[in-house]
This record gives sequence, C-alpha cells and structure tokens, in this order.
Amino acid sequence: MLIDSADPSRVLLEIADLDGDHELVLRYGASLRRIVTWAREYLCRPHEALGRKGPVCPYAQTALDRGTFYLGVHPGRPDGPGAVTALAGYRDWFPRLVSPPGVSPQYRTILVLFPDLPEAEAAAVIDHAQAALKSRYVAGGLMIGEFYPGPPPKAGLWNPDFRPLGSPVPLLAIRHMVPTDFPFLRDDPEQVASYLARFGDRPPAALRAEVRAVAARYGLLAGVGATAAEGA
Repeated sequence: MLIDSADPSRVLLEIADLDGDHELVLRYGASLRRIVTWAREYLCRPHEALGRKGPVCPYAQTALDRGTFYLGVHPGRPDGPGAVTALAGYRDWFPRLVSPPGVSPQYRTILVLFPDLPEAEAAAVIDHAQAALKSRYVAGGLMIGEFYPGPPPKAGLWNPDFRPLGSPVPLLAIRHMVPTDFPFLRDDPEQVASYLARFGDRPPAALRAEVRAVAARYGLLAGVGATAAEGA
C-alpha cells in the first residue's frame, strides 16, 4: 500500500493488499477484485474485435506481474467537477512513484475506481472528469482514460466498430504517455504541442506523416524533429 506524502488521505492499493483488512478493502473489496479480474481476463488478452494482434492493453500484464498496477478508490457519488477534484492530485503523485528495480516506468498504471457511482451517472461524471483533466495530464507526460459500463462510445484505433473502454466498475486510468498515443491527442492543439515536446523528434514510423500533417495544421512544425519532418 502506498500513501501520498502530500495528502495522506490519498491511498493506492497493490494487488497483495486485497487480501488485507484496510478499510477500503473491507468496504470495496468486491469491486477491487472485480477490476483485477477484468484486467487479467480482458486487458491482458487478445480480443477478436480489436483489429490487431496482441492483448487489448500491451502494458497491463507486465504491470500486474511486476507490481506496478495500483488501485485507488474514490468513495461516494461525485458529480463531474467532484471527480476532477478527486483526480487532480494523482497527476503530481504519479511521477513520484518509484517502480521496482528493472521495471520501466511506462508499465506504471493507476486505476482510480468510483464504485459508488451508479451506472446511469457514470458516463456523464467520468467523461466530464477525463475531458477536464486530460490536457493537464498530457502536459505532464501522462494519459488519463475513461472506463465504465456501457461502454464509452469511443472507437478503437484499429477497428472503428469496436468500443474498447468498457469496464465493470467506473474508473479513470492513469499511465505514462508513449509515442503511439498520438491518435488520442491529434484533435487538440495544446495536447499535440505537449506530444511534440516529448516525441516530436522520434514519432513511430507509421505515424510520422500524420504527426507532420497535424503539426502543420496547428502551426507547430517547429516541434517536429528532422526525422519526422523528412518522413524518414
């Protein structure tokens, strides 16, 4: 179990803690275990509708295996602004977490559950919080994603008919940004600028033409390195 030194009320549970007697486990153990099972049986496995080979999430299995898969809980029924407030502090805490020796930070994952949030309210609350927080998280080199029953209407990258963000408990997921995240950021110039500041000199080959085109549209070509600019 991890406790944020900046706010001791902010707690992250590790998988082993789910066998313990922390008050969050005693109260929300069923929801926490349900999400761990979902991660193992959905995120860590291929899906016929995904549109590519490999598991739904390329990082979840390693996070689970290497001890960098953390669970937070926000009790109660917040509205959208309340969920924003609940998640704001994780942005600053995330970079201060220390991964086990030999484990890349890119496998660090936090899932913040909202187990008391009724399914009928989940879309409005979680979508609002994700949209409000995303640019701040991206500016810090992080991604924040929305998951809830439904599922959310966002299409998969490789199959537009697939809706990959469904989960049995409403939650927001936090992880490090990686070079392949550009398609999730391309519609917002502020987020594109944050991406280019980190990966503009080395976007994945398959994305270089798109990165250059989007950067040109937003007047951000100065952030595109020579390799991407040349399409090499």
